[in-house]
Amino acid sequence: MPAVTVSDITVLPRVTANPAAKARQVKSITTAPQGFEGEGFPVRRAFAGVDLADLDPFIHLDQMGEVEYAPGEPKGTPWHPHRGFETVTYIIDGIFDHKDNHGGGGTITNGDTQWMTAGAGILHIETPPEHLVVSGGLFHGFQLWVNLPAAKKWSKPAYQDIRANDVALLSSPDGGALIRVIAGEVDGHPGPGSTQTPITIVHATLSPGAELRLPWRSDYNSLIYTLNGKGTVGDSQSKVHMGQLAVLTDGDVLVVKADQSQESRSPTMDVLILGGEPIRETVAWMGPFVMNTKAEVLKAFDDFQKGLLGTVPAEHTGTPLNRSGNGSKLGADISGVHNTPTQIEESGNK
Repeated sequence: MPAVTVSDITVLPRVTANPAAKARQVKSITTAPQGFEGEGFPVRRAFAGVDLADLDPFIHLDQMGEVEYAPGEPKGTPWHPHRGFETVTYIIDGIFDHKDNHGGGGTITNGDTQWMTAGAGILHIETPPEHLVVSGGLFHGFQLWVNLPAAKKWSKPAYQDIRANDVALLSSPDGGALIRVIAGEVDGHPGPGSTQTPITIVHATLSPGAELRLPWRSDYNSLIYTLNGKGTVGDSQSKVHMGQLAVLTDGDVLVVKADQSQESRSPTMDVLILGGEPIRETVAWMGPFVMNTKAEVLKAFDDFQKGLLGTVPAEHTGTPLNRSGNGSKLGADISGVHNTPTQIEESGNK
């Protein structure tokens, strides 16, 4: 799991939590079910079974892989729409190409992030490059959906290309944990991601036996997802392993500790740490559209059918678009693009 790392962790700034600060305790631990995404690459649905109110301002999280593809096996997604939120795609191992109909796009690999603000509406495609399809190889990453408040759901679509070398790198006091700040701020150290909704995203790697006590904004919620390895969360030392999400209570410090003994295939414990300021608005969600009301979701489907969310760029018109010519198969086609609800889910979330 390379992402971005350093040869000497002792040269990095140290993150120190106030010893008197209140540590957050574990509210729940859930295990992500496995499924398939897009054209058939394996994912774990990290937020499955968790109340949207506990996730707010986040909506959806897929751990993509970890999978070793044979030649000819790498897969992606076809062209599909989004409206009302942001997607954050972070590649730990492997390569992914992204294109959208607003000119955003590029290739992301080991530690890179592509951040897409769908806003009022966008079409995009995510695929492995042709040379990777031919060769096969390791693929591992995640895609996070960040909700937008009603006032920003109709904003102009935007794209951020965040290189691995732009990520803020920090260390725990004993040098046992490498902390990558992708967005937000940790102990005064900002990450490169520009967020519409106030959030923090951290990828941390803990050596066997290492403990991380991470200062955390008291007005943010907190989620810890174990990407690989095993250990504990909270001072209560609640056990977690790969594919499990811990939802935490209020407090000022997050505590994660890696077990002294790890599996040979995962010599370290890697966690994705998420938090943000809850939006506390109603959520209506179906397929690739996350809005505030059922009427707005239905309007998004109608706008997509009519081509109002845009068209595929001319150089890509030969690639699949999940929209039938007459729109008769729209619901069946795009509701499964991210295996999100096939009927409108509504949450008070206040």
